[in-house]
Amino acid sequence: MTDSSRRDSSEDPRVRFAGERTLLAWIRTSLAMMGFGFVVARFGLFLREIVPDDNLKTPLPTGVSLWIGIALVVFGILVVLAASWQHVRFLRRLSSGQSYQAPRWSLGVAVSVVLAVIGIGMTVYLLWVS
Repeated sequence: MTDSSRRDSSEDPRVRFAGERTLLAWIRTSLAMMGFGFVVARFGLFLREIVPDDNLKTPLPTGVSLWIGIALVVFGILVVLAASWQHVRFLRRLSSGQSYQAPRWSLGVAVSVVLAVIGIGMTVYLLWVS
């Protein structure tokens, strides 16, 4: 690849649009994680409310669902911040005429690993409770 072809690809609007689509995909992913975290956090409250015992003086604990839900919401926030940071770096490289260089770490792999750990934790909790 010659220097002029690198310059042409950095000026090609399709490259910038591809970066924008990638950022929007990460935003959708983080919104889904935050929404799911909210649902998980409120599920314990829902279970507590449907208990038919009116003589119960102390409220039932919401369990681990609150903490798992909070973890998912916080993780969604971290993902959107990391995606924004990665996108800003991409735009800076593009505007300076440099070619695309893959990041040292893959955001997709990092998100997958963390979600797998949360999923394993939820599975262990569900097996332990039942």
